[in-house]
Amino acid sequence: MTANEKARDIWFTLFTKQIDVIGHGDGNLCVEMALVVVDEIIKSQKFCYECKYEGSIELKYWNDVKKEIELL
Repeated sequence: MTANEKARDIWFTLFTKQIDVIGHGDGNLCVEMALVVVDEIIKSQKFCYECKYEGSIELKYWNDVKKEIELL
């Protein structure tokens, strides 16, 4: 899954959950929540011995996802 697809997938999941819970969705709030989720993933990657380096594939992927979310 590309970073763009993952960003949209996370956003859409949060948006649909909002609709399920409160009856409507707020796209901007979903962006903010998605950024929190991805920031937590990035932080957890930095604790992984193999992933903690800025050049790691996993860390680069999640940083790319974060950039794509910011564009939504």
